[in-house]
Amino acid sequence: MIYSLFNWLKDAGVDLPGAGMFQYVTFRAIFALVVSIVISCWFGSHFIDILKRRNISETQRDEKTDPFGTAKKGVPTMGGVIIIVAIIVPCLLIGNLGNVYMLLMLATTLILGAIGFADDYIKTFRHNKEGLNGWVKVAGQLGLGLLVGLVLRYSPQVIINENVETRIENNVEVVVKSPDVKSTRTTIPFLKNHNLNYADWFDFLGETNKYKAGWVFFVLLTLFIVTAVSNGSNLNDGMDGMAAGNSAIIGVTVGILAYVSSNVVTAGHFDLMYIPGSQEIVVYMCAFVGALVGFLWYNSYPAQIFMGDTGSLAIGGIIAVSAICIHKELLLPMLCGVFLVESLSVICQRFYYKTGKKKGLHRRIWKRTPIHDHFRTSMQQVQISDPGSTVRFTGNDRKLQFETKITLRTWIISIGLAALTILTLKIR
Repeated sequence: MIYSLFNWLKDAGVDLPGAGMFQYVTFRAIFALVVSIVISCWFGSHFIDILKRRNISETQRDEKTDPFGTAKKGVPTMGGVIIIVAIIVPCLLIGNLGNVYMLLMLATTLILGAIGFADDYIKTFRHNKEGLNGWVKVAGQLGLGLLVGLVLRYSPQVIINENVETRIENNVEVVVKSPDVKSTRTTIPFLKNHNLNYADWFDFLGETNKYKAGWVFFVLLTLFIVTAVSNGSNLNDGMDGMAAGNSAIIGVTVGILAYVSSNVVTAGHFDLMYIPGSQEIVVYMCAFVGALVGFLWYNSYPAQIFMGDTGSLAIGGIIAVSAICIHKELLLPMLCGVFLVESLSVICQRFYYKTGKKKGLHRRIWKRTPIHDHFRTSMQQVQISDPGSTVRFTGNDRKLQFETKITLRTWIISIGLAALTILTLKIR
């Protein structure tokens, strides 16, 4: 609103001192970061008090204890509401609401936030540990992926300049761009010619049909990525501060990649495609990171509130959609490596357990999944919950880790993966 107001005043010929600052993406990004932190901390305190007065806590969390006796009982959930409010308010204030990327990011936040809120509501108020039906969640994620894919396909604002070159002519820096095109090109890491066009995979269909097939593939890939990353983030939300910290690190990285892609000079310097309008993703990601940092004030160990599915589904979808918008979706397996490992651990565990159950065996690969739970779960806990089960990788119960150590180690891993992802801009 402030951004639109100052633009309107400028067009009307009103020159307010300092109004020009709101035209700079760096100023708006920092403004969004600071405001989101303030909102998250201030609103979070009041929101936690409201939830505590009404005894709103998740049934599933209430039954959990770690091997060191730290109870989770009575800690409020639905903290994702804090994150969502802290993201949306600064974006409405300082964001360009006529920009398709900003609108997509806000829609992602609200849609997945609503799905997660419904899940938390069922767990909390109906005391149903299963929450929202899994297929309903997946349907919502797929629906969002379809929306994002189709908007990126048909919106006239979504264009790229594949080749950008900066050179000095008569002591003046000149930027030379290729024509604006709507393309299925994306960035692949570590390769010199690092733009991949999905349409090229369908050359056998002919010159016209291959582009149609390329867009169909892109939309289907968008569905998969949105679903996979949002579920991975959801699985990572198991310890105090873990999902919020990892997601903030990822958010900083996506913001850097978005800034490089949205600036014609830096895009030319790094030999990346230039994406006009994607500077609004920089503003949004700063609000996203600020909201998570402010939320960590209350979610760090020992947690005063959990984000619940309201937050974990939304932040995963935000990461996925932002990466897709800047054509960096193939970097996500590296950047979101922690989420990927969490998801694979659950898939492998379930497959291994089910194949054993057909033979009358109760067998596991790890003591508990997602994988972070393996490092704090004792064999005694496994036998209590599933008598007679065997574990392939038992580890040493004397070396069980405190929750804070596991969380900090995942943060360290995420920082390393984030640094490697940024290095792909030059390593090819």
